[in-house]
Amino acid sequence: MYSVSSKTFHPPWSSDVIKAIADVLASTDWPGLSNTEITQLMEMLGIVDVEAPNKRTRLWGALLNQQHRDRASNCVIRFIAEAMAPGRHLQDQRRFDALRDGLSEALSLVGLRVNDQGKVARAAATATTLDEVARLAGRLRTELVRRGVHPEVLRYCEEELLRKSLFHAVFEATKGVSERLRQMSGFTSDGAGLVDQCFGAGAGTPVVRINAYRTPSEVSEHSGFANLLRGIFGTFRNPPAHTPRATAGWILTEPDVLDLFSMLSLVHRRLDVSNVRTGP
Repeated sequence: MYSVSSKTFHPPWSSDVIKAIADVLASTDWPGLSNTEITQLMEMLGIVDVEAPNKRTRLWGALLNQQHRDRASNCVIRFIAEAMAPGRHLQDQRRFDALRDGLSEALSLVGLRVNDQGKVARAAATATTLDEVARLAGRLRTELVRRGVHPEVLRYCEEELLRKSLFHAVFEATKGVSERLRQMSGFTSDGAGLVDQCFGAGAGTPVVRINAYRTPSEVSEHSGFANLLRGIFGTFRNPPAHTPRATAGWILTEPDVLDLFSMLSLVHRRLDVSNVRTGP
């Protein structure tokens, strides 16, 4: 989607939207801009400063007043574009990503977002609810991509992630591990039973091996990996499979989900280099 032009007239935005933008750009802790950075940007853009008890209120008041004088939101768009100029973030890509995600949440309320070039661009739609804000901003997916989450994790939960349905995203992602094991092994079972069939040594060499499976250390590592899978299925696969979401009492926060997906990425990376026994 193309960036919007700061030379084109853009109607004023509500005070709440500008406050949300200021809360992101001037957040007290990382990744917010410092008072010095805010001063430099205001001077560069000709935005009149205001006195305020903190930098968030300061930036909010200055942008709101300037918008009132201009009778347009162009000044806010220019401020965001300058603050997000890639050259300002060469030494800290994570800061750029965090600011972009936060700003995109606020801007989704006016049908806009911040693109990869740091420009204000048109969003797919205008958000009217908090769920739509999360979906359009795509914060969760952006963070997963930044972490380098394995493609197999995202493959099974794309739709759920866009809706930010954490309950179903976790369910689908863990189901994805089972499906991959079935494709690798040819077995049709599920959960702990599937793990036993794939990684058990009852019939000699396991069907799926994460290492050479020769030394006691390798056998121990292999068994530990199988136990990890059993734990994942028992904790994250089985409860949502047997309990309706509305009555589950099964709560995962966004940090929990991010950590789980990182763990599932580890599982898939080990499966990437595993050996699969063929024949009897």
